[in-house]
Amino acid sequence: MNIQPNRTTSMILALGLCASLTAGCATAGENTKKGAGFGALFGAAAGALTGYLKDPSGGALRGALIGAAAGGAIGAGTGAYMDKQQAEFEQQLARERAANDIEIQRMENEVLKLTMNSEVSFDVNSSSVKPSFKGALNKVSNILDQYNETEIVVVGHTDSSGSEEYNQTLSENRARSVAEYLQQRGVDGSRIATEGKGERFPRADNTTASGRAENRRVEIYVIPNAQTGAAVG
Repeated sequence: MNIQPNRTTSMILALGLCASLTAGCATAGENTKKGAGFGALFGAAAGALTGYLKDPSGGALRGALIGAAAGGAIGAGTGAYMDKQQAEFEQQLARERAANDIEIQRMENEVLKLTMNSEVSFDVNSSSVKPSFKGALNKVSNILDQYNETEIVVVGHTDSSGSEEYNQTLSENRARSVAEYLQQRGVDGSRIATEGKGERFPRADNTTASGRAENRRVEIYVIPNAQTGAAVG
């Protein structure tokens, strides 16, 4: 395996910084004209990471300002590239979306977020991908392989049942299982990082069965990089 978890910190930091600068969702087609703006955000995120590593006390902010200035010159074709990829996901995963097995979200920073319901992807207390879910992952991997000018972060989440330590490990293992399956299907492992969030980021009430089911999930973040859409920029 060639999955690189050491890249998770940089990619997640870039994602978090961009999301904090411009939050919200959009549908395919709405962001085509925003690629140049994303270039500034991407540069800001990269600059923030560099600055933070050099000076955790205040380097991130300085790095963000420098990176934004440099990054504004890149990424003119990013929005169009991500529009096409989103449309492909929506078309190929129409049945899974209708069944609420997979959600597709477009974030303002041009990141695509695929959320997979763990009830259909994993058995309880298991990190092995269900055979019945491999068809959907095959579609996802085919698209990720086709649109290869992106980075990928697979993030696992659990509900609050069980110990915090157990849930953390389970979330990491589930994220890793999905990442490994994507690589087995031909996605370049050097593009993929994994992250386990355990029970720390619920999106529903853990005191109800329906809420716990919603909190058990795996997310795939498809993140543009400096080369994304350059050929059409």
